[in-house]
Amino acid sequence: MTHSSLLPVARVTLRGLIVANWLYGALILALLLVSFQAEESTWRALGVGSVAGHEGIVAGMRSIMVIGILSVPVAFLVFMDLLRIVKSVRAGEAFTVQNAGRLKAIAWALLALELLHVCAVAIASAVSTKEVPLRIGGTFDLTGWLAILLLFVLAQVFMEGARMRDDLEGTV
Repeated sequence: MTHSSLLPVARVTLRGLIVANWLYGALILALLLVSFQAEESTWRALGVGSVAGHEGIVAGMRSIMVIGILSVPVAFLVFMDLLRIVKSVRAGEAFTVQNAGRLKAIAWALLALELLHVCAVAIASAVSTKEVPLRIGGTFDLTGWLAILLLFVLAQVFMEGARMRDDLEGTV
């Protein structure tokens, strides 16, 4: 794909991810609310069985649902900043102070998402039992942490690019 055809694909993909993200949050919120209203049937459907004797796992699963809900606005910020970066690149304004700030904000948001994931894994590990195992992918993912570091570095690169561009425009 060429530069010009990739940007519209990225824009459409990001818009779809924004919708999917809010839908994901709404579904988790609905599940959380239902878990209080129709407690026994909800937990039976989720494989816990009777709530009696499984209070710890129920509390843990609800906590993980809250973490999932908290991740939705953080992911939304990532998608919106990426959408703004795509828009600026389409306009020929990639190396701007605003894009440097957006990349830094995305890095912070991804760091928050990684930390939320660590919390969810810790909760799952703490409440999981032999009779009701709670499995969440909890392996250390070096790629995500490197991506965060890369984004902080790229934010600085964009800041330098914007500074150099301003300097060049000032000399012309």
